[in-house]
Amino acid sequence: MRRRRPERIRFALMKVGLAFANTGPFSTADGVVSLATAAEGAGIESLWTVEHVIWPSSYDSEYPYSPTGKMPGDKTSPIPDPLIWLSFVAAHTTSLVLGTGIVILPERNPVVFAKEVATLADLSNGRLQLGIGVGWLEEEFDAIGVPWGKRGARTDEYVHAMRELWASDDASYSGEFVDFTNVSSNPKPPGGSVPFVIGGHSTAAAKRAGRLGDGFFPGKGSIAELTEMIDIVHQTAAEHDRDGTAIEITAAHPGLFGDDPVGAAQELASIGVTRTIIPAFMLLGSEGAEAKATQLAETIIGPIANV
Repeated sequence: MRRRRPERIRFALMKVGLAFANTGPFSTADGVVSLATAAEGAGIESLWTVEHVIWPSSYDSEYPYSPTGKMPGDKTSPIPDPLIWLSFVAAHTTSLVLGTGIVILPERNPVVFAKEVATLADLSNGRLQLGIGVGWLEEEFDAIGVPWGKRGARTDEYVHAMRELWASDDASYSGEFVDFTNVSSNPKPPGGSVPFVIGGHSTAAAKRAGRLGDGFFPGKGSIAELTEMIDIVHQTAAEHDRDGTAIEITAAHPGLFGDDPVGAAQELASIGVTRTIIPAFMLLGSEGAEAKATQLAETIIGPIANV
C-alpha cells in the first residue's frame, strides 16, 4: 500500500537552505545524519549538494567560484554522489527539501538518470529539487567520455527527454543526443515531474532558467548582478510564454552573517529571491551540528523568517 504523504511544514516567506552539504565531515554516514536532523530541527528548509565525479590531479579549467581558479580541498576530498547522499538524508528526515546544487547534467545518461531521480522523488514523497548545471571542468568530461562542446544544447535536450519519461508511459523523444520511442519508466515522480533548478551565474544560465527552469540558483553575484540575471530570467520566460514570477530564485548574501541579517534578506526579497543559502560548514564546531543549527535559528533563520 502506498504511504500517505506527510503534511509539509509551512516555511517562512524567506526560506533558508544549506549549500555544500555533502562535503567535509558531512560526507560520512554519521555526518549526514547529524547535519540533516539538526537542520530539520532548526527550521532549515533544504539541503543542497555539490558534484564532481572525479578530481583531476591537474587541470587547466578555471574554477569560477574562487580567485585562485582552483577548487577548495584536494584530490582526497570526498564528494559523495548527490542522489545517494540525499537518499540517506531522506531516510532520516520527513520534511527537509532535498536539493542538488548542482548535478552536472550533460555528464549523465538522461534515460538512466530519469529513473534514478524519479525513484528518489517517489521514495521521499516529492521532496526532491533537481539543480542542474552544464559544468566547468573540461577534464572531467574527457575522463567520462562526454564531448565538451555543445554541452548546453545537450543539457536542454536532456531536460526535455527526462520530462517526457516522467509525464507518461509509452514516451517518445527524438533529438540530436537522445532518441527513444514508446518506452515507459517507472516509478513516476509525484505530480508527474521533478522541479529543475538551473544553476550558474552566466547569461546563458539565466536564459536557460527562463526557457525551461522551475527555479534559478546563481552560484554568485552582487545584488546588482543578481538583479540583472533575474531580469534576464523574466524576460526570457516572457519570450517563451512562461510566467517568470513562478520561477523560484535562490541566492546567497554575505550580509546574512553581519550585523543586519534582516536587511540582507530584505535586499534579496526586493529583487525576487525567496530562498537564501548558508554554507553547511556553518554547522561545524566542537559544540556539534545541533547546537550550531540552534544558533543559526536564533541569529539568522528566526529574524529573517517573515521577510
